[in-house]
Amino acid sequence: MNVGTILNAKGRDVTTVGRDRVVSDVAATLAEHRIGAVVVLGETGTLVGIVSERDIIQAIADRGAACLSEPVSGIMTGEVVTCGPTETVDEVMCKMTAGRFRHLPVTDDDDLIGIISIGDVVKNHIAEVEMEASALRSYIVSG
Repeated sequence: MNVGTILNAKGRDVTTVGRDRVVSDVAATLAEHRIGAVVVLGETGTLVGIVSERDIIQAIADRGAACLSEPVSGIMTGEVVTCGPTETVDEVMCKMTAGRFRHLPVTDDDDLIGIISIGDVVKNHIAEVEMEASALRSYIVSG
């Protein structure tokens, strides 16, 4: 199973914001869409960052509520780790574990084509393991 399979099942919609949006607006966007992260796009529509709930909480802890009126560019992660549609679930799990993040934008030739979360990855990994277990049971029973 690969990232493309996950995107085909869940959809390719990505909630994005501009780098000049204020942090409070981004927090409202996260709450409205019931998501944990948004992708930040530059003026030309290219991926320039990602902001998660954790980033907002960390900014509030560091600078207080005043950060809520600042541009999101001040708290976003600018060096975004991405994955491609042909990467496997195992490869993506390794990236997420090593980087300690839960959201991974999916790009194809530098074009943003989706985003996956750790929940998407775990759900698909469990489905894959259950399918393998079922195939093994069938093999043993037919034996």
